[in-house]
Amino acid sequence: MNITISIIMFILGTIFGSFYNVIGYRIPKEESIVFPPSHCPNCNHRLKSYELIPVLSYLFQKGKCRSCQQKISLFYPIFELLTGTLFMLAYMSFGLNSNLIIALTFISLLIIITISDYNYMIIPDNVLIFFGIIILLEIGIIYGPSKVLISILNGTLSFIFMFTLKKLGDFIFKKESMGGGDIKLLFIFGMVLSFPIAILSIFVGSLIGLPLSLILVRKNSDHIIPFGPFLAAGAIILLLTKIDLTTIISFYNF
Repeated sequence: MNITISIIMFILGTIFGSFYNVIGYRIPKEESIVFPPSHCPNCNHRLKSYELIPVLSYLFQKGKCRSCQQKISLFYPIFELLTGTLFMLAYMSFGLNSNLIIALTFISLLIIITISDYNYMIIPDNVLIFFGIIILLEIGIIYGPSKVLISILNGTLSFIFMFTLKKLGDFIFKKESMGGGDIKLLFIFGMVLSFPIAILSIFVGSLIGLPLSLILVRKNSDHIIPFGPFLAAGAIILLLTKIDLTTIISFYNF
């Protein structure tokens, strides 16, 4: 592992994370990600270049807009740092090779849908379609057409499993158990992680989300909890640890 490259990946991740914040906030509202340029949502002050430096601008401005002094959500620097950290961890896990490209694309998707689902309870179809196509193109260029077909098959199986799980949940709880975006997201999980591992991400995500869900439900029984961020967390853990079917079989045969 090269420390210099790790630092570069972190910085690159924070820059992309800043842009992903914009995408995650604007796309669900059907707003352009280009116009208007970045601005304060309170006073519409157009941000200068030095106000757009990931993380540092937030610290230098003490978490406030320079124009109206309105507090800036801590959400922004947190996701800049998170994206930077995940980009760095992806490099540490995969190295500087073609697999890293797919991993970074997948992480980028998960960051965006987490921001969107957390804030608006929406996983936008256009984001899923865009990244799904990009990932398939990357798989095709790196591994060839046959791998694309296998990835689509894995995605389809994962989608069917999640759809079946949703229908079962709807029947048991007598209400909508999960959103359509979660089901479509599993298609991409299957493409990247493979069918068995994509399903495992559901259970990993559920384990992560269970404690928080219990706390929120206890405070407010009507609170609806977005499942997308937990699915994303489970998928990222499995991606970075590179757990595959062989690893699982070896574990049970130990």
